[in-house]
Amino acid sequence: MPSPPLTRLQRRIASVNAAAEYAGVSTKTIRRRISDGTITGYRLGPRTLRVDLNELDAALRPIPTVGGGRDDAS
Repeated sequence: MPSPPLTRLQRRIASVNAAAEYAGVSTKTIRRRISDGTITGYRLGPRTLRVDLNELDAALRPIPTVGGGRDDAS
C-alpha cells in the first residue's frame, strides 16, 4: 500500500504589525529579527512586508530555570 503524500506545514503569513502583536513585541523588534536573519521577511510588491508566524514561533526559546520551570510550593 502506498504511503500518503507528505504534507508541508502551512505557512501562517502575517503583516509586521500583526506579527509584533502576536509575539508581544514592537514592530521594530520584528524588523530587527528579519534584518539579522532570525526570521524571514517576504516582500509582496514594493512596500508590503510579511512574516511567517511559524518561523516566529520557532525563534522563541525557553529561558532555563533552576527549578525546571515548575512551581513546587505545595
